[in-house]
Amino acid sequence: MTEDDIDPVHQIDVQSFSLPWPRGAYAFDLLRNPAAHLWVAEQPGPDGETSIVGVLAVWLIVDELHISNLAVHPDHRRQGVARRLLLTAIGFGRDHEVASITLEVRESNLPARELYKSFGFKTVGRRVGYYQDNREDALLMTRNMV
Repeated sequence: MTEDDIDPVHQIDVQSFSLPWPRGAYAFDLLRNPAAHLWVAEQPGPDGETSIVGVLAVWLIVDELHISNLAVHPDHRRQGVARRLLLTAIGFGRDHEVASITLEVRESNLPARELYKSFGFKTVGRRVGYYQDNREDALLMTRNMV
């Protein structure tokens, strides 16, 4: 991800989540957070130009990789974009010899939960009332890497 990607990435976030990250959070992570690593998924269009269709943000903290954000533009869901981004996170984790990868997911987000389960993530906890918009619980999911 580059600085030029912040606006399109933020738009994907706005279209994907009821509590999107503020635009400034992407700028901070990209430019000032040494623990943060961000990628975009791009797709070529009919005119030859590429457009951003997904984003992955992770934080590398000692021996743990935390997926802080994974979002795909609504028009490009169920096409393998999230799967490819998740493979990027797992590969990055392997390269950095992390012990585990963690993430939080809304309890009601069954498609995401199923995707994570298909990659070996297991529900290991619950963060009660985690989401501020509706006080929904987040499920803490972890994939061991060792």
